[in-house]
Amino acid sequence: ARLLEDKLSSFLQACGDFRQVFQIHAQMIINYLSQSHYLLPKIVAQCGTYSRMSYAHQVFSQTHRPNVVLWNTMFKGYAENEFYRETVELYARMHRQGIPPNNFTFPFVLKSCAKLSAFREGTEVHSIALKMGLIANVFVATTLVDVYVSCRATTSARRVFDEMSVRNVISWTAIIAGYISVGDLALARNLFNQAPEHDMVLWNTMLVGYRDSGDMVKARMLFEEMPVRDVISWNSLLIGYANDEDLSSCLKVFEAMPERNLFSWNGMLGAYANSNRFQDVLNLFRQMLESKLQPNDASLVIVLSACARLGALDTGKWVHSYANNNGFKNNLYVDNGLVDMYAKCGSLETAICIFDEMPKRDAISWNAMIGGLAMHGQGIEALGFFEKMLKSREIPDHVTFVGVLSACAHSGLVDEGLQYFCLMSNEYGIQPMIEHCGCMVDLLGRAGLLVEAADFISRMAMEADSIIWSSLLGACRLYGNIRLAEYCIEKLIELEPSNAANYVLMSNIYGAADKWENFAEVKLTMKEKRIRKKPGRSSIEVNNSVRDFYSSDDRHLMAEVYDILKGLTEVLKSAGYEPSIDSLTSPQGEES
Repeated sequence: ARLLEDKLSSFLQACGDFRQVFQIHAQMIINYLSQSHYLLPKIVAQCGTYSRMSYAHQVFSQTHRPNVVLWNTMFKGYAENEFYRETVELYARMHRQGIPPNNFTFPFVLKSCAKLSAFREGTEVHSIALKMGLIANVFVATTLVDVYVSCRATTSARRVFDEMSVRNVISWTAIIAGYISVGDLALARNLFNQAPEHDMVLWNTMLVGYRDSGDMVKARMLFEEMPVRDVISWNSLLIGYANDEDLSSCLKVFEAMPERNLFSWNGMLGAYANSNRFQDVLNLFRQMLESKLQPNDASLVIVLSACARLGALDTGKWVHSYANNNGFKNNLYVDNGLVDMYAKCGSLETAICIFDEMPKRDAISWNAMIGGLAMHGQGIEALGFFEKMLKSREIPDHVTFVGVLSACAHSGLVDEGLQYFCLMSNEYGIQPMIEHCGCMVDLLGRAGLLVEAADFISRMAMEADSIIWSSLLGACRLYGNIRLAEYCIEKLIELEPSNAANYVLMSNIYGAADKWENFAEVKLTMKEKRIRKKPGRSSIEVNNSVRDFYSSDDRHLMAEVYDILKGLTEVLKSAGYEPSIDSLTSPQGEES
């Protein structure tokens, strides 16, 4: 029998897939070795290797008297496959059956307690390890520190750490990470300085601590102190500057990196996106592909979002094709990005087609469709999607209601908008945010209910921002309410004293009402404060690149485009279109 066990054991070690493990287990059963204490742990270990813990559980449950080795193999398999709750429950069963653990038991059980932040279970294991004299084991003690750190119980973690007779760099890293997690960077740095040994993990732990606390000065100083840096160190610094919205420093770090991985590229893509540098996102993505690095779904989502913001439909279509050809078809995150991109670019039929073909949807999927339809004036259709969302049992979030209220505003559905605004808080417990309030002011303003809009602003739980006051000011212009417009401009000047658009809009309102003295006063104020109106800008996608054109600008390298635009203007005029310029000039012909 022993010869057969040795033979099957060697076969197990040579297994190339789980099917072979299953066949060897079948041979064990046929040859009356189904209870072999020698082979069963090896079978269970292979189950863990191939992430087949359900089969491991079946094998374990059919074992009459599993020994501690088999128990530990189960703990290891569960923990390494992230079945943390099952690990803790199995340990409780072991304890109930009176089977004594050993020093190999506790690291896997404690790791699971740490991942679950299971303080009570962790303290119980701590007590048993203490009684068995196993707390002196550096691996057990270090994992116990991890448990208390995960539960933010730094006092208990420090007590275990201080009682350790032997500490390694992992122990020091664990306690330092604990103090970082509760925001005590000073004590963490003090311990860092005391640590007798510093490996790359410890250096990066301290660096990430400074980064996540927002202290990029100390993060940079520590980075400069590092004797050796790896790609994680560089990425930590890059992400820190990105979070700090310091795009210049972020770019310098990216360009100086001796090695870049996927996180480096995604970090820089995200930094550009957060700074509204969407064309740079597309340019960097092309460089990423040229570097032969395979992007992941996060990369594609950032790029698709940039396409959506730029209106770069052709580039978005190319990214769509790339996604389908590189294993991202039916990826939920990429599909959501595609729906959002097509919807925002006005290709609503394609957006709906992709949405309908998605095998799985989440709230983001529905939000993309609702928001895209609302954005393009398809309010009724947007509300139809919202009703379908509710029928699908998907719970709407605050973003959903921004889309719904925007749909009502763009379609003049005042009563429906008021109902949805109440539904949001009464039915779904979503407290109105500034974006929801902005939609309501826009809804009331577009409908000419200016007094109601002003009253709504006065009853808001938060201070109205410039977007809300600008929305109401625009409605005042539309309906000629000069008195309320003057009140709006006062608020806007308080919030944005140098924003030329507010002054221009107010001067246009005065001009439309033939109040030329007031018109001149606004112009004089702009001149005295040296406030200049920014030229109007339009964007067009040419050869997968978005180009900007400014009013009265003929400096572009492709100047012939202006001739084409001029020709298009003549075509529009010949078709009967005449731009309204009454509100843009004074009697003397002064541009506003």
